[in-house]
Amino acid sequence: MTRFAFTVEFDGRPFMGWQRQAHGPSVQQAMEDAIFVVTGERAVIHAAGRTDAGVHGLAMRCHADVGKALTPFRLMEAVNARLRPHPVAVLACEAVPDDWHARFSCVGRSYVYRIVNRRAPLTWESGLAWRVIQPLDEKAMQEAAQVLVGLHDFTTFRSAHCQSASPVKTLDRLDVERAGDRIAIHAAARSFLHHQVRSMVGCLAMVGMGRWSAADMQRALEARDRAALALNAPPDGLYFVRADYP
Repeated sequence: MTRFAFTVEFDGRPFMGWQRQAHGPSVQQAMEDAIFVVTGERAVIHAAGRTDAGVHGLAMRCHADVGKALTPFRLMEAVNARLRPHPVAVLACEAVPDDWHARFSCVGRSYVYRIVNRRAPLTWESGLAWRVIQPLDEKAMQEAAQVLVGLHDFTTFRSAHCQSASPVKTLDRLDVERAGDRIAIHAAARSFLHHQVRSMVGCLAMVGMGRWSAADMQRALEARDRAALALNAPPDGLYFVRADYP
């Protein structure tokens, strides 16, 4: 058996999320089905993280063990051919040591959340960004974002369905950048809670609208109560950007 690591890009709109689901299509299922057609083997894909329905991936890392003798390039080309017409593509493939694990070897994960701040409806970006029609103050958002950076109990920003053993996480980065009517919110940590990024973005949007302040963000964090959350941003604008390994 050879362990292959894949870097995968996907449009999350047709999927129920990364993880295989009984009630709808998933990116994992698309990958596993493609590998089966290529190799005749029911390989299991393990990923660096899970994404919700509608969330996208620019460079998700995952791995699978394959018995058939194939070079990484041939496997990548064959899997990409069998993935069509799903909006999923393998960008890179390499053989890795047997003890390398896409999830457990990962030491950092990065996301970006994209907001289009305009009144006009989205056209080709529908489902690929969150349109916010109220003017957003990105400087106020950046100030409030720094309240969340560091080691905290993120219970307020955690889904009720989160399966993490602890709500305590260290947020390494949360930065807000604007270019014209586009706002990008960058988040990085070793790991995230279920809905954490979307919940943080929703609260930052409230700050940008002038309905919340940095002090309100601090109070929400200290409340350690999901009821203190202002808003959960939609999945449309969220992208898994990078997984880091030693």
